Amino acid sequence: MTAATFRALHHDRAPGDPLVLPGPWDAGSARVFADAGFPALATPSAGVAASLGYEDGATPAEEMFAAVARIVRAVSVPVSADIEDGYGLAPEELVARLLDTGAVACNLEDSSGGALVDPRRHADRLAEVRAVAGDALFINARVDTFIRGVSDPAPAVARARLYVAAGADCVYPIAAPAEALPALRAGIDGPLNALFLPAGPSLADLGRLGATRVTFGPGPHRRAMAAVKDIARDITGSLPR
Repeated sequence: MTAATFRALHHDRAPGDPLVLPGPWDAGSARVFADAGFPALATPSAGVAASLGYEDGATPAEEMFAAVARIVRAVSVPVSADIEDGYGLAPEELVARLLDTGAVACNLEDSSGGALVDPRRHADRLAEVRAVAGDALFINARVDTFIRGVSDPAPAVARARLYVAAGADCVYPIAAPAEALPALRAGIDGPLNALFLPAGPSLADLGRLGATRVTFGPGPHRRAMAAVKDIARDITGSLPR
């Protein structure tokens, strides 16, 4: 699969029909999602971290890239990799290591160490990654204003515009509330990624509010682990006393 194949999935979508990208955390979950018919997948860094025994944000780069490579090998659909803030790697090394996994896309977030980075500096980094990767990589630029306590959508729009101008294929104002999506859609050119929350709008409603694509973060992994806990309780309950 190529970045062009993945990129095409984002265009000419009808309102109410966003691209739905489940988030596998390992090869087994990736196969389940691919076998269910999803046309592409998007790894969540938090889910992968938990599957490897790390806290979110604490996964060593080499382990994250290795996990992504296992996921890519397990399926025949395009895979986008959440590589957090890029692990401090220079654009040339970052792109090379990402493409070596077989992933065709990535998330790059605009916060580091729990704080937002300067948007122009981040735009410059995105432009460098784009220059190195050319069209071989779909770049989803994550905008972290909402998770850093900024409720006004205007700063998210301003950042997103810089990132699109720098070459991002899509922008992801993570955890943007549903009521902010129309303003984000109106102010941003190109595909818009929304995060699905169980208590929030349906997938179709997120599409009607302006989302081009929908991802799930670590939600599926957490649901799977809840099921594992149920299994553990069932086994414990059946032990001889």
